[in-house]
Amino acid sequence: MKAVVLLLLASVISVCSYANDVSTLRFGVDPTYPPFESKDASGKLAGFEIDLGNEICTRIHAKCVWVENDFDGMIPGLKARKFDAIMSGMTVTAQRAEQISFSDKLWNSSLRLVAKKGSTVLPTPEALRGKSVGVQQGTIGETYAKKNWAPKGVAVVPYQNQNLVYDDLTVGRLDAVLIGDIQAQLGFLGTPRGAGYGFVGGKIGDPSSSKGNAIGLRKDDAALRQKINQTIADLRKDGTYERIEKKYFAFDVYGE
Repeated sequence: MKAVVLLLLASVISVCSYANDVSTLRFGVDPTYPPFESKDASGKLAGFEIDLGNEICTRIHAKCVWVENDFDGMIPGLKARKFDAIMSGMTVTAQRAEQISFSDKLWNSSLRLVAKKGSTVLPTPEALRGKSVGVQQGTIGETYAKKNWAPKGVAVVPYQNQNLVYDDLTVGRLDAVLIGDIQAQLGFLGTPRGAGYGFVGGKIGDPSSSKGNAIGLRKDDAALRQKINQTIADLRKDGTYERIEKKYFAFDVYGE
């Protein structure tokens, strides 16, 4: 019994030490979502959230390590301790909050449907019946489309990463793509391969997206969450958030 107690005490001390003195912070990231996270021509990670993550690490005096992972495996990877936090455009939803905790909000966006200009599709199940809509696996776009459109005759096609979704849209295998508006505008529509495509219909109502996008953390890492939240508040207060934001956007992505 004494040995068991000592082992438990050692475990608690280890966890507390990690939470209060983070020497290395491993972020899980899927680098297929420019301008939030992607790879530049040299293969180096770049983007709004990459810059924010590196700044957070600097301020809490931790070495930043970026662990690439498919988006749909982010929460299992976090819970399996493959990394310490998720920094990859993850929207806060009630379903996800049952499994992990979240930092304070980093930015916000809305779901939009993207299709070829001149297309007759609209973001309604009636207009999309018999059509194919691409989504990235594990996203709120996939959840929304499967819940609201798939039961009404819409072919919802999940992909492992966002680049594959765009590829199939541009070669005609998909009729439309459901994605966050900021990612679509800056990561696709504003690029050469997005020429000839645009938003169809308005913003798609999804109550689960109202809390914005944040950093995902394990529920038992409360001290780390508190440290990150304080750093986010400091970044916004001292103007660093705005400075980083202006590198990538001509508008405020934080929202209300």
